[in-house]
Amino acid sequence: MGSDVTITATPPQVRPSAVHDGRRWLTVAAATFAIAWGGNEFTPLLVMYRTQNGLSAVTVDILLFAYVLGIVPALLIGGALSDRLGRRPVMLPAPGLGALGSLILAAGADSAVMLATGRVLSGLALGLAMAVGGSWIKELSSPPWDIGDAGARRAAMSLTAGFGVGAGTAGVLAQWAPWPMALPYALNTALCLAAGALLLAAPETRARQLTVRPLWADLAVPAAAHRRFLLVVAPVAPWVFGAAASAYAVLPALMSDRAGGAPIAFSALLCVVTLGSGLAIQSVGRRIDVPGGVRGVTVALSLLVAGMLAAAMAAASLTVWLSLLAAAILGCGYGMALITGLHEVQRIAGPDDLAGLTAVFYGLSYLGFGVPAVLATLSLRWPGILTYPVMFGVGAAAAMVSLAIVAAGHRVSRHRPR
Repeated sequence: MGSDVTITATPPQVRPSAVHDGRRWLTVAAATFAIAWGGNEFTPLLVMYRTQNGLSAVTVDILLFAYVLGIVPALLIGGALSDRLGRRPVMLPAPGLGALGSLILAAGADSAVMLATGRVLSGLALGLAMAVGGSWIKELSSPPWDIGDAGARRAAMSLTAGFGVGAGTAGVLAQWAPWPMALPYALNTALCLAAGALLLAAPETRARQLTVRPLWADLAVPAAAHRRFLLVVAPVAPWVFGAAASAYAVLPALMSDRAGGAPIAFSALLCVVTLGSGLAIQSVGRRIDVPGGVRGVTVALSLLVAGMLAAAMAAASLTVWLSLLAAAILGCGYGMALITGLHEVQRIAGPDDLAGLTAVFYGLSYLGFGVPAVLATLSLRWPGILTYPVMFGVGAAAAMVSLAIVAAGHRVSRHRPR
């Protein structure tokens, strides 16, 4: 068998006027923001689908999780493709997929199959935005395009801002505007199309690779076997969206009868509080996180322990202010886990597997979106035993176990930041 041959076809085109421009990342961030908006606009509407369309709690939580079926393959395959073909050709279809997903969601309000289809398409778009867009933002935030190392923070904040603004806007429109099952999605469709047009101006940052290797060979991510990734990053990854989903999918369902006649808007409020807290802590997360240490991960998991305990108290008392407090703490845990995880990934990965390792991290993190469906199923199966307060308490204990694993893993790992 002959040896693999890889040839760099054409280098990224860097015009002198663009060097150190410092703003080229914004076009990719705008597309990421719009796609993230579409990915999370569905969340505050779960209450609407359950109360007005008659879907069960388990069904709507499964629909929430359905877009992970699009996210994971898009993350894994899209990251490898972009390392081979460049960022532009793989990321450019993402806003169009997001727009199509929103259109199907608008048209299929009465069909669980169409809702699931729209969610999967939204997931495909989001997976590309996270793996490819995140790597593209990181590269456009580094020399020769910019000075500094703000790539992880910019990628995380673009996602979180889109998640938060999308959820808040969709909830307000669905609660008080006409056409509640269509207007939120129509707005995102327009936003995705506009962002897709802007994305055409973003410069390529990775040269196309001409190689005789099959694509499946590129799906291997050697950095995923890095000891620090396995022992420090992987234990915190599922908590990223496990925390977020607990705050803005589980708590709104429990509190819908206490929401003062506006359950959809209250669901949106919990989304905004969660993601606003996550966005706020991301702005200071890089000062908390220390290369080669575990301070950032420790802070994230400690916040998650506190947030799960607060959620248990909110579920037991059904108190509005406690649910808001729990959402804020869980949001801080989400934001800290996300920014710290991305920092670690960018330190561990080399240029040839940055997108791939980013995809693995996000793939692990999105396992957390299964939490609402699992909790709803367990509560129906054993209603007198596995109550929501009990399950949130178990979640706090699990976060403490994760913290112990990270502490032990840090002692045995030997990682020097690049």
